[in-house]
Amino acid sequence: MHPGVTEALAKHRAALLDEVRYRLHFAIPEDPAAAVNGQVTIDFKLQQAGQPLQVDFRAESSQIIKVVVNGGVSEYGFREEPLLIPADALQSGSNTLQIDFIAGAAALNRKPDFLYTLFVPDRARTAFPVFDQPDLKAHWELSLDIPASWTALSGGDVVNTRIANDRKLLQFATVGPLSSYLFSFVAGDFQTIARDVDGRTMRLLHRQDDADKVARNVDAIFQLHADAIAWLEAYTGIPLPFDKFDFALVPAHPYGGMEHVGAIQYRAESLWLDESPTDLELLNRASLIAHETAHMWFGNLVTMRWFNDVWTKEVFANFMAAKIVNPAFPEIDHELRFMVRHHPAAYAVDRTAGANGIRQPLPNLNQAGQLYGSIIYSKAPIMMRQLEARLGETAFREGIRRYLRAFSHANATWPELLTQLDPEGEADLMAWSEVWVNSPGRPVFRLDASAGQAQLTQRDPESAGRFWPQRFGLLDLEKEHMRLLQVDVRSAVQPLPVGASAEAGKLLFNADGLGYGLFPAAIEQVADWHALSPQQRAALLINAYEQMLETAQPLPVDYLDKLLRVIQQENNQLLLELALSQLRRVFWTLLPDSTRSQFAPKLESLLWARMLSAQDGAGRRQLFKAYASVALTSDALAFVEEVWSAAQGVDGLNLSERDLLYLAMDLAIKRPDRADAILAGQLARTRNPDERRRLEYLLPSLAPDPKVRRAFFLSLAQAENRATESWVLDALANLHHPLRVDTSEDYIGPGLALLEEIQATGDIFFPAGWLRASLANHHSERVVRTVDEFLKKRPDYNPQLRLKILQAADAPERALRLRQMPQG
Repeated sequence: MHPGVTEALAKHRAALLDEVRYRLHFAIPEDPAAAVNGQVTIDFKLQQAGQPLQVDFRAESSQIIKVVVNGGVSEYGFREEPLLIPADALQSGSNTLQIDFIAGAAALNRKPDFLYTLFVPDRARTAFPVFDQPDLKAHWELSLDIPASWTALSGGDVVNTRIANDRKLLQFATVGPLSSYLFSFVAGDFQTIARDVDGRTMRLLHRQDDADKVARNVDAIFQLHADAIAWLEAYTGIPLPFDKFDFALVPAHPYGGMEHVGAIQYRAESLWLDESPTDLELLNRASLIAHETAHMWFGNLVTMRWFNDVWTKEVFANFMAAKIVNPAFPEIDHELRFMVRHHPAAYAVDRTAGANGIRQPLPNLNQAGQLYGSIIYSKAPIMMRQLEARLGETAFREGIRRYLRAFSHANATWPELLTQLDPEGEADLMAWSEVWVNSPGRPVFRLDASAGQAQLTQRDPESAGRFWPQRFGLLDLEKEHMRLLQVDVRSAVQPLPVGASAEAGKLLFNADGLGYGLFPAAIEQVADWHALSPQQRAALLINAYEQMLETAQPLPVDYLDKLLRVIQQENNQLLLELALSQLRRVFWTLLPDSTRSQFAPKLESLLWARMLSAQDGAGRRQLFKAYASVALTSDALAFVEEVWSAAQGVDGLNLSERDLLYLAMDLAIKRPDRADAILAGQLARTRNPDERRRLEYLLPSLAPDPKVRRAFFLSLAQAENRATESWVLDALANLHHPLRVDTSEDYIGPGLALLEEIQATGDIFFPAGWLRASLANHHSERVVRTVDEFLKKRPDYNPQLRLKILQAADAPERALRLRQMPQG
């Protein structure tokens, strides 16, 4: 037997078991350190008896109190994992297991006065005995024994409440059929807001103590959910598939959201927006809500059969979210939003030696968490737009409706979905999918004018003969009137449209954001900035940035100079944020230290002037945060501290408590002689108890003394010190700040050595986040060599984690190469 759930075991149990039903009870003490006792009753039908049955439970033997099988106490087998029910205790047909246990703590996410469960992808088995695989959907019945002052949320409504002896017993209605990763509950000291919106009652649980912030946001939060539901019902032709629709806003949640049926969980900070939110913040919130709502159909109603297809639920949630937000934001350029949201993130993985296909092999479910990442969340939506363009919007929608009807409340694979999209097999989607979905990387496009008529050549960077058929726009800048031409790439050598310029500098590739690849680019085209549409401006910045990283044309210092011209001119917040994010990366990591110091006064002066000229409060806040993030001279840092301390006000600039916290952390790093005073001041002014706990945790990572920081880093080897993962990632960012990379190089090797344990004990995004936070700001030969030697010494290392390391290591490798070039 193997730890975890192997694909072979999952297939065996899926064929053997039917009509699974769970009755779960948890007794949750108020003390977060005390054990949680539980009992689970599992009813199921067995197609054929005669062999032992594996029940998943990753725990110590002492956590199993009693096992009763079909009314008799069982002599079960257990060695940490799995729980093995003997064959002679089972029978063909109906069976019942009753197991008393002590719950595992990792997936319960227990805090001082609340908890929330996260069982995706295979962590239900860490909390209680279960058949933990997505294609054994079951009905779930939950009861909770909690402190009387607490409230709770789960997939079913509360149908009975009893209070006695300062305890509350809640009985929830049965919900299902659901996969184990979609079952959940939240319990603790929460406030509840109930609203009836468009005839549907929704409940929101939260811990926000700022009444003004709640009042500013609550109406929009409810309405965005209602709008998303209405759109999805119309698009799919299927009413909301589940009876209940509530959500909890959880502080420091490790994900933006999680689509639990009837009880969506959100990172509270993502939905409670501060005053004067930017367009980007508003869009991100709307997109997150639409994404989690779309999962009710895509993932919850129809679920992947095995987690190698987890990307299907994510791509549809993202793809539909991009469509849903349009009605809510008619003033927004949604094509621009899609491009700046997806292309940079997807390229950041696909340009690396660790690039992975959208669909990946998965031998064991305990590795499923590493399938998540930007390829699923960003490349897959780009692929899906190409697929929709290939089939046509009407045919695509009808195929989606067929798919949802055919597999309603069941499970499906990606090939089964393709069969529903193209039932006649006319589009040869399987061959198309082999390149776009099953293989990693991006094509490299080159302009070839040597043969007379200009041609666009597509090259496979792996020299494997692959070819990515696709469509995209081509803007010809040579003519008196710019022309947007359409390119339909059907072969590795594609003639440009008739009359198109033969000079790369006169052409803007992927001008409509539909295409995907490394395109020719000329940053000098910023001279035509105001003649370009917002989406075309985004294409120019994205293409030029990728060429700079790939070919050093132009050099980072020259690229930064062009970025400053863009920032001086641009008012669109989405485009401005794209330019500012590139600026921060180039300034802090790609420039040699001496060049950065020389450039700093000019950059500070420009950003300050640009901030004062911002047209609204949101733009002023966006630009001030950029100014503060790159502030390096003593005068600039002194002024940022004055703004932080409120000694100096700036008209129209409103900073939130979270803004001030991050300002204080940045100042503590940049002004070590003032660190203690700054952090003490921030602690005194932080009212929210969850934010105060965050800052208290982060203090050692901000300490001026390298010995204190090192001791904190070494403490992360203990899993209990990594319990709140978003705090850990903030701490790593502090430890590896660009101004501290010389001292934090020593952490790289030990950090890599912890990765397998982090993968085993942490949530799905944590290993990749750990690596990014550790490596993103480094640029030394020593760090590159440390990573390389780590992998060379471990030829049999976990393949998914190896890819994650290679993806994160791309940043220091490119930075090292670019910093070593003559700067001109």
